[in-house]
Amino acid sequence: MKTLNLKHMKKLFFLLGIIISTCAYAQQDAMFTHYMYNTLSVNPAYAGSRDALTITGLYRNQWVGFDGAPVTQTVTVHSPVGASQVGLGLSLIQDKIGPTKNTSVYADFSFTVKLSQKSNLTFGLKGGFSFFSADLPSLLLDEQNDPSFSQAIDNRLMPNFGTGIYYSRERFYAGISTPKLLENEYYDGTTIVGITNAKEQGHYFFIMGSAIRLTPIIDFKPQTLVKMTVGAPIEVDISGIFDFNRRLLAGGMYRTGDAFGVLLGVYISKQMVLGYSFDFSTTNTTMRYNQGSHELMLRYDFIYGNRHRIKSPRYF
Repeated sequence: MKTLNLKHMKKLFFLLGIIISTCAYAQQDAMFTHYMYNTLSVNPAYAGSRDALTITGLYRNQWVGFDGAPVTQTVTVHSPVGASQVGLGLSLIQDKIGPTKNTSVYADFSFTVKLSQKSNLTFGLKGGFSFFSADLPSLLLDEQNDPSFSQAIDNRLMPNFGTGIYYSRERFYAGISTPKLLENEYYDGTTIVGITNAKEQGHYFFIMGSAIRLTPIIDFKPQTLVKMTVGAPIEVDISGIFDFNRRLLAGGMYRTGDAFGVLLGVYISKQMVLGYSFDFSTTNTTMRYNQGSHELMLRYDFIYGNRHRIKSPRYF
């Protein structure tokens, strides 16, 4: 029997804690510091809201230096359908935590009702599926024959659907959504790490933001994302970003009970923006074993001639 040293045991217990919190009644969905650019992943009513074919990619490397820490990639594509009130989108997400991997593909549909000349209310539907895998036998354990870790889960198919509402004006938005309404079982009755019938939990999101003109060339964008689910504390992300003449971005963020961070960005062109963020843990459980979290974001708006020219600047 191979015995782990104290350092490895601490890492193993912490990794198992991550897995348990992912599979049990806790916040399960991947987090992003650039949540304000990842709205489609959580709210289908955002589809088509930018009056352009928009592609956004995000990459998050969380808790750098910690073996098995979360690594997440997201790609979203969305666009209005001609001059109609309909928007369509596609969300691709891959989230890896230790020996587990969750890959999701979701289609998004939205329908916009014009409330006034300056405001819209949009209703959205999301539908798709996830593939969940867990290579538990690959873990290095003190007791390698532990039956709790002897069975791998290979691409378990989990269909799901969700809905959302999104209100928008030129310089303000707010939305509520629940992207997963079904509670799929991860383990199909198998007991793993003391967990039986672990399920996907329904998550509820509230997102809101505004763009406040400070000077003719500086806008301040306060934004927040509130995440709620059964059996876990409410988590709130708060950020404030300064936009310097749509050329440079700089700001900070705070995630309750978890992290502080900074966000930086540059407009490569009027249609493309590149962002970077770094956040560091504030809890004793995680801050001892990692060197912070890095995140990259790239968004591009495809605008074709006068026919598809954006009528007014899109701040969100």
